Amino acid sequence: MSVRIDTRQIGVNAFGHVAPVQHPMCLQQELDNGVLLNPRSDFFSAQVPDFGYRWWYLDVVSPDKRIGVVVIGFIGSVFSPYYAASRRRGHGDPFNHCAINAIIYSPRKKYWAMTERTADQLAINNNGISVGPSAMRWRNGQLIADINEICNPWPGRLRGSIMLDPGPMNSESFSLHENDCHHWWPVAPLARANVAFTKPSLSFTGSAYLDSNFGSEPLETGFDCWDWTRREHPVTDGVTPALTYHVTQRDTKQRSLALAIDAQAGLHRLPEPPAQPLPRTGWRVDRMTRSAAPIAHVRTLEDTPFYARSMIEVGADPTCTHTLMHESLSLQRFSKRWVQTLLPFRMPRRNTAG
Repeated sequence: MSVRIDTRQIGVNAFGHVAPVQHPMCLQQELDNGVLLNPRSDFFSAQVPDFGYRWWYLDVVSPDKRIGVVVIGFIGSVFSPYYAASRRRGHGDPFNHCAINAIIYSPRKKYWAMTERTADQLAINNNGISVGPSAMRWRNGQLIADINEICNPWPGRLRGSIMLDPGPMNSESFSLHENDCHHWWPVAPLARANVAFTKPSLSFTGSAYLDSNFGSEPLETGFDCWDWTRREHPVTDGVTPALTYHVTQRDTKQRSLALAIDAQAGLHRLPEPPAQPLPRTGWRVDRMTRSAAPIAHVRTLEDTPFYARSMIEVGADPTCTHTLMHESLSLQRFSKRWVQTLLPFRMPRRNTAG
C-alpha cells in the first residue's frame, strides 16, 4: 500500500477530475441523474475534504440466512464520537478518524470490532485501503478484506478474510441530498463472496453486496434520518426494487430512490414501494421499510441508540420469502451528547501505531 497522500484540500468535479475546493463548501456534483465513475480507479478514492467522509461497505449472507458478515472501511468515521468532538472544536480532519469495522452475526453470538485510528495508521491508493492491521484491497479482480481486529466491548480476536467476486459492476452514483453534499454508489450489487475466518472458525460462500458513500459535510448536518435496504438476490422481474433508499433531510424534505437491477448490474429507477413500519428497536429507534410484499419476519442484528441493522423476510408465502438487508439511522438521535458519550465503549481509539 502507498503512503497516505494528503488530499484534504482537493475535491472532485462532476466528471471525476481533481478540482480545488474552498472549505467548507460542499462538493458540487450533478449526481441526481447519475455520474459515471470507474469502479477500479475511483472506488478507493482518497479525496475526502475537511469535515467530510468516505466509507466502503460490504456484506455477505450465508446460504441458510443464519450468518451475516459486514465490513466497513471509514475515512472520516461518520459515527465517531471523537470526530464529532473534533468538529465541534473546529478541527475537521477526516484522515485522523479512520477505522475498519468488522462484524459477524451468528445465531449464537455477535462478534464486533471497530477501533478508530489516526492518520499515521492509514494507507490508501487506487488499489485499496489499510487501517492498522486490517485492509480492503483489489487483487486479481477481486476485493479482498483482510481482518485482524480486537472485539469490543468484550475483548477477543477477530481474524479472517473475505474474498469478494464483484461480478458485473455499476458505474452510476446517486445524490442523496439536494445540496449534493452526500452521495451513494452501489458498485457491485450482484457480488458473491467466500468467507474464511480462523477466529472464530467460520467459512462459507454466499451472496454479497458492495457499495460506497461519500460526502463533504457531517451526516447529521444534512439528514434527520434514513432507511436503506438491499435484496439478497437482487435480479428481479424488473418491477420489484432490489435497492431502496429513503432519506429525510434536516429541513424535513424527503427523497427516495427505488432501483431494479438487471443481470449486468444495470440500475433502473422504479416507483417507491409502499412504506411498511417495523417494530421499534430496544433503543426505541423507529424503523421503516419499503416493500409491496408483506413482512414475514424481522431479525434485528444491530440495536444501538441511533442505528439498527436487520435482516427482513418478505413475502406472502412463509415458505417462499426473500431476504432484505436493512438499516435505519437516526441522525437526530446520534447528535445527542448523551448518545455520543456511550460510543467509546464500542469504538475505542488508538492514537499510536501498534
